[in-house]
Order: sequence, then structure tokens, then C-alpha cells
Amino acid sequence: MAVIVLDTLRRMVRKTLPFCLIIFFALCFLCSCGVDSGKFRIEGRLRNMNVGEFWVYSPDGGIEGIDTIPVREGRFSYETDLRNPATFVVIFPNYSEIPVFGESGKGVTIKGDASHLKEMDIKGTEENEEMTKLRMTINRSMPPEIPGVVEAFVREHPQSIVSNYLVQRYFIFDARPDFRKASELVTLMVKEQPANARLEEIQKRLANLRNGQLDSRLSAFSDTDINGRKVTQDQLKAKLNVVAVWATWSFQSTDMMFRLRHMKRQYGSQLGIVAVCLDARPQDVKRRLERDSVPWQTICDGRLWQTPLLAKLGLEDVPANLLINDRGIIIERNLKPQDLEDKIKQLLK
Repeated sequence: MAVIVLDTLRRMVRKTLPFCLIIFFALCFLCSCGVDSGKFRIEGRLRNMNVGEFWVYSPDGGIEGIDTIPVREGRFSYETDLRNPATFVVIFPNYSEIPVFGESGKGVTIKGDASHLKEMDIKGTEENEEMTKLRMTINRSMPPEIPGVVEAFVREHPQSIVSNYLVQRYFIFDARPDFRKASELVTLMVKEQPANARLEEIQKRLANLRNGQLDSRLSAFSDTDINGRKVTQDQLKAKLNVVAVWATWSFQSTDMMFRLRHMKRQYGSQLGIVAVCLDARPQDVKRRLERDSVPWQTICDGRLWQTPLLAKLGLEDVPANLLINDRGIIIERNLKPQDLEDKIKQLLK
């Protein structure tokens, strides 16, 4: 009887062993491709881009400063420590930006064509797949329709980190912001995300952001520049004036500063400029300003987004700017670097 049992077991093992091995190796493969707890990974492949690099930063504390993502044969991979959900913004060589939403122990895959970055497909988590669908809808929409599309998404997903990004991108940091709508949506989101301290901070700051609205007078301010000299609104009495917010780690903002230096040389006293730098090390910024021979006053207190002057002037992004006429009235805000240059040339020609 024992011999019969053993023989039966041997036949069962021979039959099931191949299947068991397949399952074993499949599990090993899946485990090797996974992301460790406490980590977040971005990887993917782009057509029509062989070698280069992207940059990535996090507006809500996922990483400090800015990191580089190298691209080789169209493929790229980036992994970072992450404990709490965070937003990552990937900057492409043409300075277009795509948000990616990170979770601990998760990874996302980006696929697309380098010549059609707005059609990027991002998969791996529910939030990123929702954002991909929304991006496609926005791409099909006319510009006047986009705020309504975004608002509808936020109202349907007030608990989502995607909504946090969208409200800031389309209602706060836009060249023509809608602070009333932003406040309405943020209030709705705070109810669904009661533990989100950053969202509560945005809600508090929205009251101050009214200070920087178009056609309003620039708020009076007094601060100290990087060399210890007093800075007030009286430094902005030229024919045309700019308040510029920048950081050394933001490529768009350094582009804005390069253009402003060129225009300051061209227009001289007709163009007044005061800058606010959101770097953490004022002494490093001071050396850079001296190296680049920047002629205007720059405020940098090392407090990043907590710099009090930002709330005072209704500014919240990097880069950011206010364009002010000789009567102290804000006539444009948060123009892209090229648009800012074009507007200054138009008004000072």
C-alpha cells in the first residue's frame, strides 16, 4: 500500500511541478519589478527622444529642490524616498510640465511622444490615470471651456491630490486667476481632506492673494534685500515695473531673470525691478547675483514659500511676476517668461 501511495505522489509531482515552477518564477518577476515600501518610482519611454534629461520637483514636499532624470535610448527611471502622497512635476527640455502623483510603495509608467507631450499617458495609480483622462479632455477643449472642465473634476473628486494640483494650476497660479472660485473649491476640499495641513494653509492664504489681483493697486511693503538694504514699493516708480519671484532650482524662473537682465540693459531707468528669491541659502544666492551682475534689489530670507512678502503681494508660484504701471496699478500677473518679455517690449517701445 505504501508503495502505491508513493508512486501516486511521484506522478502528481511530475504533473504539477511545471505549473508550480511557472507560478514561482512569475511571483519572483513581479516582486523584482515592484517598488519597496517607502519608495516611489517614475519610469517610462518616449518616442522621438533618444538622449537627454528631464527635471523634477515637488511643490508639496515630496523632494527638496530639483532632481535630474537622465534619458538613454528614450528610456528613463527615477526613484525617491516617499512616505506620504505627494505631487511631482516633471519638466521637459522645452519647459513644458506634467504632474505625476506619488504614493509610497507605488510606481508609475509614462509613455508618449516627445513631440506631443500634452498627450502623455501616465499609468500605475488611480490618481495618475484620472489625470491622464482629464488631460485628454482638456486637450480637446477650447480655452474658455477649460476652467469649467477642471471645476467639474474637482467637485467630483474633492478628496483627491489631483484636485489639489488642479485648483492651484488653473485658479490660483494662472495669469488671470480666479481667487473667488479657488476659495470656493478649496473650502470644499478641506472638508474632504481635514488632515491636509498644506490645503488649510492655501485656504488661509487665499484671502491675501486678493492683494495681487489685476487692476488693483500694489500693496505697500517694506523688507530687507540680500545686502541688508531697505526695499519698499517706492523702488517701483519707473514707467513700467516688475516684481519677479524666482529660484535657482527653477529653470523657467532663471530664464525669466535672464530676460529681465537683458531688458534692464536695454531700457535702463524706464524699467524698475524688485526680485524675491525662494532659495534656502541666501549667501549662495548673493554670490550668484554678484557673479551675474544683477543690478536690482533681491529679497531672499531663506524661508522659501514662507517668505512673508509673497502673501503680502499675492504671489504663490515659481516663477511668478507682477507687471505694474507708473501709477502703481497691477496690469499683468504671472506671465510666462516669453510673454513677459513681449509685453515689456510692447509697453516700452
